[in-house]
Amino acid sequence: MKSLVRWGTTFGLVGSTLLATVISGNAPVLALTEQQIKEKLDSVPVYLITNAQGLPLSRPLQQQANNAQQKGAGSVTGVYMSQKEAQAFISELRNAKGQDAKMTELVKSLQVTAVPLGVIYQQLQQTKNQQNRLLFAFKPVEQEVKGAMDLLKASGQQVQQFKSVPVFAVRFAPDKGYVPIKAGASEKQEMIPLFFSKQDAQGLLTQVKQKFPKADIQVVDVDGVIKTLQDKNDKWLEQVVLVPSPESRQYIQTLPKTEGNNAPKPNAPAQKK
Repeated sequence: MKSLVRWGTTFGLVGSTLLATVISGNAPVLALTEQQIKEKLDSVPVYLITNAQGLPLSRPLQQQANNAQQKGAGSVTGVYMSQKEAQAFISELRNAKGQDAKMTELVKSLQVTAVPLGVIYQQLQQTKNQQNRLLFAFKPVEQEVKGAMDLLKASGQQVQQFKSVPVFAVRFAPDKGYVPIKAGASEKQEMIPLFFSKQDAQGLLTQVKQKFPKADIQVVDVDGVIKTLQDKNDKWLEQVVLVPSPESRQYIQTLPKTEGNNAPKPNAPAQKK
């Protein structure tokens, strides 16, 4: 598990979408290879809480009664989409009362460690047939969950809660395709951005709204998107790029240039069609 807390690859102009609240690692035959999906996911930093040895803080999973004798229960660790929220959880633990000396020492050693999302995907794929494997429970940003809920309700959908990590895509119209952006050094490459931030998606929507008045923001079910990447063989999926949140882009900017900070700019001019 130590490999999870090291950079498995550089950040770059790659992206795609993702995951469930808990990813089990079970997947059908891939349309894209596992490596291609990993490379797409590697553009997004996520945040683990780790101890002094660099191992993720985890807890045992409760077994289903029917499966208790067949499979190990495994364990689960939280994966935060926000570095600030991960740090806030550590602060909460440190301020908790009634801890014994051993627990106090453990809590003091905790830290927030960023890893590329693709490394977690790779770990899940490598351990999917193992008992007692480590699973990952994703902690979406509450503000983005609220934004997703507001958009869904505004579109007339009756939604009580949003359990997954929301991703936002800008469409020319509800029955039209996704709006691409220009990317690359020459800005000649077209990419289809999927945003972790509603604010970023709104910025792109504002740019295209005058010419395409029916343009809107679609809230993507991230469980369905990862399934699409695995199942479908559509050419446009190669253009999909995942755009980290503003907070995570700020983090990427602090990395040495050798680790890259080439995530596409969310406000890049939309390609006119």
